[in-house]
Amino acid sequence: MQMLLHANSLLLLAPTTSRLSASASPGRSGTARPLPPPQGTRIPPAPPLAGHGGRPPSPQPRRGRDGVGEECAAAVASQGFVTDARAYWVTRSLIAWNVNDQDTSLFLYASRDATMHVSDGAIHGYDSKIELEPEHASLPDNVAEKFPFIRSYRTFRVPSSVDVASLVKCQLAVASYDAHGRHQDVTGLQLPGVLDDMFAYTGPLGAVFSDKDVDLYLWAPTAQDVRVCFYDGPAGPLLQTVQLKELNGVWSVTVPRYPENQYYLYEVKVYHPSTSQVEKCLADDPYARGLSANGTRTWLVDINSETLKPASWDELSDEEPNLESFSDISIYELHIRDFSAHDSTVDCNSRGGFVHLHFRLFRLNLLNDFCSPPITKHPGRIMETVMQDSAGIRHLRKLSAAGLTHVHLLPSFHFASVDDNKSNWKFVDEAQLAKLPPGSDEQQAAIVSIQQEDPYNWGYDPVLWGVPKGSYASNPDGPSRIIEYRQMVQALNRIGLRVVMDVVYNHLDSSGPFGVSSVLDKIVPGYYLRRNVNGQIENSAAMNNTASEHFMVDRLTVDDLLNWAINYKVDGFRFDLMGHIMKSTMIRAKSAIRSLTRDVHGVYGSKIYLYGEGWDFGEVAQNKRGINASQINMSGTGIGSFNDRIRDSVNGGNPFGNPLQQGFSTGLFLEPNGYYQGNEADTRRELATYADHIQIGLAGNLKDYVLRTHTGEAKKGSDIYTFDGSPVGYTSSPVETINYVSAHDNETLFDIVSIKTPIGLSIDGECRINHLASSMIALSQGIPFFHAGDEILRSKSLDRDSYNSGDWFKKLDLHMNQPIGCRLLQEIRMKNMHLIKPRLENPSFRPLKNHILSCFDNFVDILKIRYSSPLFRLSTASDIEQRVRFHNTGPSMVPGVIVMSIKDAQNEKCKMAQLDKNFSYVVTIFNVCPHEVSIEIHDLASLGLELHPIQVNSSDALVRQSAYEASKGRFTVPRRTTAVFVQPRC
Repeated sequence: MQMLLHANSLLLLAPTTSRLSASASPGRSGTARPLPPPQGTRIPPAPPLAGHGGRPPSPQPRRGRDGVGEECAAAVASQGFVTDARAYWVTRSLIAWNVNDQDTSLFLYASRDATMHVSDGAIHGYDSKIELEPEHASLPDNVAEKFPFIRSYRTFRVPSSVDVASLVKCQLAVASYDAHGRHQDVTGLQLPGVLDDMFAYTGPLGAVFSDKDVDLYLWAPTAQDVRVCFYDGPAGPLLQTVQLKELNGVWSVTVPRYPENQYYLYEVKVYHPSTSQVEKCLADDPYARGLSANGTRTWLVDINSETLKPASWDELSDEEPNLESFSDISIYELHIRDFSAHDSTVDCNSRGGFVHLHFRLFRLNLLNDFCSPPITKHPGRIMETVMQDSAGIRHLRKLSAAGLTHVHLLPSFHFASVDDNKSNWKFVDEAQLAKLPPGSDEQQAAIVSIQQEDPYNWGYDPVLWGVPKGSYASNPDGPSRIIEYRQMVQALNRIGLRVVMDVVYNHLDSSGPFGVSSVLDKIVPGYYLRRNVNGQIENSAAMNNTASEHFMVDRLTVDDLLNWAINYKVDGFRFDLMGHIMKSTMIRAKSAIRSLTRDVHGVYGSKIYLYGEGWDFGEVAQNKRGINASQINMSGTGIGSFNDRIRDSVNGGNPFGNPLQQGFSTGLFLEPNGYYQGNEADTRRELATYADHIQIGLAGNLKDYVLRTHTGEAKKGSDIYTFDGSPVGYTSSPVETINYVSAHDNETLFDIVSIKTPIGLSIDGECRINHLASSMIALSQGIPFFHAGDEILRSKSLDRDSYNSGDWFKKLDLHMNQPIGCRLLQEIRMKNMHLIKPRLENPSFRPLKNHILSCFDNFVDILKIRYSSPLFRLSTASDIEQRVRFHNTGPSMVPGVIVMSIKDAQNEKCKMAQLDKNFSYVVTIFNVCPHEVSIEIHDLASLGLELHPIQVNSSDALVRQSAYEASKGRFTVPRRTTAVFVQPRC
């Protein structure tokens, strides 16, 4: 809702050696400059200092005052000075402000000590007052492209004699005066434009290790002073404070390579607009590679140290599961704590963390350097003990064997909402909660009472992007989080699963000069976060929106991705609220990742897949802040985006509408639940419209795929529209769509089915609908995406926003004894409790173990079917357009039935290439009707079709009844069933 490679821009793609331990990223404009070799002071070993000491007194600035109007004085008097920032310093020489009077003159005021204030109608306390020259031309094209929302602002030129590099370190304001010299207005300045113009930088950042020394680099062009404070361990005393020197906005110093247990913080003296004061901020290194518990200090660690690598780590890329094409990907979304919090086959001390995801659990007998007393006779070696698979790992093995390729892990970087110190966690008595009635509100009250102190949260509140989360590690201090994350990736790869990391670059947990969870805004205040035209932080992405349109935010994003790709061998990235990131950042990220090679970087960058949430809303909507990474804009990039069109069509409505709105699979027209969605003609038409949308989704959501719609018209996907007017088809390639019906957001699939179907529907019927919805995703062209537990009827007690609902309500029972309790009420959903409570209290609402096992078996079967033929995984738009057809279309379509055929070359004379050595034709029929359907498709007559062998041997007795009569092209499919027919090659 993070970075590692570093030396300089020339070394970005150089071999990973001990010096490449911070981060570097290719520059994206000619204005960016790599830093020369370290210019900071070389510090010899020194004894611990008693305090910070040694600072020269600040020079006393010249004081000034200037008259202001009474209205302006009244506006700022209560705050002491201006608290908004409506003017933009966009380049070294240009300032833009939305002033209309052509005779207006502007003056720039600066105070290094932030002593400006208004009293008696006058500005006091400034050091400098500079008259700006009005420009008659509009903003330059490159500036208008970077800041399109201020395109109409007037521009004023900063005299060339001004020392801009010094001024950006000051408290700043601009004031306007009319032709008679009377004051009109005063405001602060937003500085990202001028900082990018003057200080964009591609050289080393973070800690760069050599054999004897460590070079520290921090980008902080607005800082007045920077020092680094070294500490003895994660909680020990201050050892010494070392001064850094600045060159072109980058502060650096070279220090001896201290013992491994040393931690540090930067002390940054900087003007902070949130307090209108010069503050001394203690901050972690933005390029941190290790942390203490809760990120209170940065661990000075060489991420490339052999002591941090599991056995055979450097060879892992040679062991990774094969991936011929991104179209072969299928994704299973999993929360780390969910996976084993209730797994009795996992040691209680290992539940809910990285360690439980090891298929062979590694016991970390760490180095003598880290352990006192020593616990191993072999310094520098990670020992391992082989243990049995857990229930969760056995579950993943089965999915992998069926064809699943990727596990998507919800946020696993350092986030704020869970205490890293396990001794501080609080828990409910689940045995007592289990005794309460399902509709009771006591479970809810128990969870709420510890909600801020339990170990559960999704983790979409990032603090530092580049370090694994400490609460998931056996020890949040030192090496455990690094080693265990690597072991987790290695273990999943070895059971055939690649790892996707959920990254959250669109916002940060905190801002301001205070608080442990504020980092970036302490170092360059006002730069990393996107602000509105009044200078206030934008919060549409949840809180503290970041601004990837700013050069160093873009760079930090790309650097961090390289960190995880190279140092943790992550196989894919899912971008939270990707639409709040600029498209240029995503393209640059893809290019940087694809350039990684096995020989140089130890990974195959060409196998790393990128996808995200391309929602277009907030201040970035419709490209207001530049071309953003929205669904529509990402067409042609090869980067995937979540397809809400197929989700809403299958389920009905949308996650923000009435929960009773029905869709294609949940009974619309065919089995109404009592919620009024129109008369019979209306609901039949809506069902047919949903079928059109689903068919475009099944065809890879291609914008150019032509479908005969329910009206009889042939239309491209981009010319078919959702109910709110958005084009249904928007991709240029099937790998650009992530097809799904549920995810961690909103209800689980089983809960969706339960709330939308008629309350009297049997649990057997609900289970079939659950599977039918999953099968539409599994057999679609594009990338199928499944939420963990959908395959075993997982319920979250109908909670749609369960980010902090705790272990009790989020239980993922991989022993397949899933209970349903009372949902945790959120204030926004109180109005729906009258719908939810009767279902929770209804015994028939609860599936039995045989239902869960049957659902899982069917899910495994449908995965096996997907991977039984490459025809379900076509890799190009042209292949889909040539081979995929839909047959039950037009005004005479049978409601509730989709018939999809995929054709392969029939013989050697056929012009199309042969893809499948086993089958020459595949026909899939989705029957959502509550009754058996027989349908004749003349175009599919006289074929040698038969039920897929996997379904012939299915444990589902109904699907085995599916039949095909070749002479008439007649298909018979039982109620609520997906049937797949294949034509075997002779």
